[in-house]
Amino acid sequence: MRKIHYGYIVVFCLFFVMFLIVGLVMSCAGIFYKPVSEDLGFDVGKFGVYMSLNFLFSTLTLSFAGKWIEKYSARIILSLSAAVAGLTFVAMSQFHALWQFYMAGILFGISLAFLLYLGLPTLLNRWFKTRLGICIGICSAGSGIGGVLFNLLGGYLITEYGWRTAYMVFGCLILVAATPVLALLLRDYPSDKGILPYGSSETRAVSGENMERGMEYARAVRTPVFYGLVLFAFLMNAAATLNVFVPAYSQEIRFSIEEASFVASAVMTGVTVGKIGLGGINDRNTLAGVLVTTGFGIAGISLLLLGHIHLLVSIAGGFLFGWAYAGVSVQTPLLVRSVFGNRSYARIYSNVSMAIAVGGAVAAGGWGILADAISFRFILWSGMAFLLVSGIIGLWALRYNKQSEI
Repeated sequence: MRKIHYGYIVVFCLFFVMFLIVGLVMSCAGIFYKPVSEDLGFDVGKFGVYMSLNFLFSTLTLSFAGKWIEKYSARIILSLSAAVAGLTFVAMSQFHALWQFYMAGILFGISLAFLLYLGLPTLLNRWFKTRLGICIGICSAGSGIGGVLFNLLGGYLITEYGWRTAYMVFGCLILVAATPVLALLLRDYPSDKGILPYGSSETRAVSGENMERGMEYARAVRTPVFYGLVLFAFLMNAAATLNVFVPAYSQEIRFSIEEASFVASAVMTGVTVGKIGLGGINDRNTLAGVLVTTGFGIAGISLLLLGHIHLLVSIAGGFLFGWAYAGVSVQTPLLVRSVFGNRSYARIYSNVSMAIAVGGAVAAGGWGILADAISFRFILWSGMAFLLVSGIIGLWALRYNKQSEI
């Protein structure tokens, strides 16, 4: 019987991170806004600032996270980050003041810099020479699956036992399940298990550092394509953030709340399918991945703009737009790898992923202001423009990669 490559155990660990930790922290945040605010007498908007602090401190942490994950053990860093996230949830179950939730947002932001933005692509790059795209897609899809399941669990707990119990249960789930899995099963490099990365053609195990090829960090940050990819990451996540306005737009054009929820569900279906699909596409051709990510996104927004014709048009548009949303966590890291290689991947991608966090933080509030001041249609047209520019940048970056010697 053929032995399973240990890289797939790493995939399981990282899927579990996205499914459990990111699913609880990010995908389930919204269900607490109203019950916590009403119980403690906060404005919902002021309470939601804790998520903005989450994005902000992820961005600040990413400025040095890449260097840390290269210098120290990723297994230890991710295990400690998981413990911090779990303990933060437990603490939130006892909070009474707004500033306490803001501190929780800061702690979530620091831990998610490693758990959400950097750990997954960095470790999978070390463990897989082939099938990297599909592995990133499968792991990334975990957050959407976890979001669906844990929103149902959280809603039940809040209704039956209150929001404090829900926070406590969420924290205990991370501490009892995710943290031990990472501590016991995750490994930094294939050489830690005396094996080669999956898909390697070499015949002997070598250290992770010795087998890496690509551009050095100091050289990469002096190239124009590096800043192009920073802009790519910013624009992609800014466009993806339009997701939260899709239900409101759908209601504005003609649909009921229930019908709008079908469109929102179509977006999330597109995100989940898109993450796995884009992973497989990128394993064959990164250029095709860029074209599908941005092309499907543009087509999806176009159908949303025509959504008043029929509900099915909006549903189809939501599904296709979901692929662009998926591209933030799948296409971006794979594009960076294609252009710069693996040698300094963690440090390079940590800088690029800062733009993802900034794009989310800026666009989350910015789109709402523009929608109120102008219209929902205007921000959708703007999102199409962002995706078009992103596609052009992606094509240019891949062309640069062919013309340069890494």
